[in-house]
Amino acid sequence: MTAVRTVLVSGASIAGPALAHWLHHHGISVTVVEKAPEPRPGGYAIDLRGKAIDVVDRMGHLPRIRARTTEMDHLAMVDTNGRRRVGLHTGLISDEDRSLEILRGDLVRILHEPTTEYAEYLYGDTITGIEQDDDGAHVTFADAAPRTFDLVVGADGLHSNTRGLVFGAEDPLARFLGAYISIFTIPDHVGLDREALLYNTPGRLTGMYRTPRAEGAKAILGMHVPRPLGVERLSPDEQRGFLRSVFTGNGWESDRILDAMESSEDFYFDSITQIRMDRWSRGRVTLLGDAGYCPSPLSGQGSSLAVVGAYTLARELGRHTDVTRALAAYEDRMRPFVQVNQDIADSGMRFLAPKTRFGIASRDLVMRAAPLFKTLGTFTGKLDRASEAFELDHTPVGSER
Repeated sequence: MTAVRTVLVSGASIAGPALAHWLHHHGISVTVVEKAPEPRPGGYAIDLRGKAIDVVDRMGHLPRIRARTTEMDHLAMVDTNGRRRVGLHTGLISDEDRSLEILRGDLVRILHEPTTEYAEYLYGDTITGIEQDDDGAHVTFADAAPRTFDLVVGADGLHSNTRGLVFGAEDPLARFLGAYISIFTIPDHVGLDREALLYNTPGRLTGMYRTPRAEGAKAILGMHVPRPLGVERLSPDEQRGFLRSVFTGNGWESDRILDAMESSEDFYFDSITQIRMDRWSRGRVTLLGDAGYCPSPLSGQGSSLAVVGAYTLARELGRHTDVTRALAAYEDRMRPFVQVNQDIADSGMRFLAPKTRFGIASRDLVMRAAPLFKTLGTFTGKLDRASEAFELDHTPVGSER
């Protein structure tokens, strides 16, 4: 196969615009197709950590991202009456210079806006078919006329349409982590100020947080389940009904959150699931971010993997004259980083929603000891180590062309 000159990217959230930036940087023409009618605003808080900070710095976006961080500075666990039982400053969780929290919509806007000067965006459309031969990937769309590209990149999330068209059904690739999560915006009836409050009963999490970057508060409902229940495939109304069946009468603000959920305009519900694949590429199609290697929200590294993956994929496409070699190099470079970040996710739900009352008490003891560990210099954590487990390539692009 010859060098890549034209790329179609499916998905305009984080991975898509990040890839569009770097493809343009390497002289590659890019089109982005997105099923939503426009860039999606709002959304919950996400993180950029470790090497992803270096990538957005190279993109020139770091000052804007720092200016739009959520400014969250405190996390507290509360009892059923709302009394704070234990809390800590968020700076004790991760190095503040190497970890930035920002609302998803703010990051999308920062990444997307500059790319509109050189990338073609097809909003309100989706890929319906991909046929490949030596001449390229021949793509059909729901609305746009058929077109041919040198490469198609699926950057369309956990339930990737592109992956389904080329690699088949999702179930054999999905690793369910035993939990569901829902996040949505509600009125702040608690009076939060840059603080997250979490309440636990065994196996369940009810939370609220508020950032000055958005109106209202973000509500979080999470729960352990022994096996996939298929709720993620139901309608939003059915998912709301499921949450009511689990959380009604659960204590603290649960009932008020459920009432406010009914009128929330950004209701999100999904399983806590990873995507694990032996290969991310097939012919002239490859996968990026959650579509190929979703680590799940419990890793805290989904956005970072997408940003670092976009940088790495574009560099390999710019470096190699053969698309097969470029995609193989992309996978070789990224797979160890993906693996170490996927492996940390198992402990996430154990911290957020311990399954037993003893587990809740033990977690709280660890939180109380966190300031001491920080002082002794030993409170580094798996998350910080995993976020740095990658060496950004400095080899001049073009040396292997």
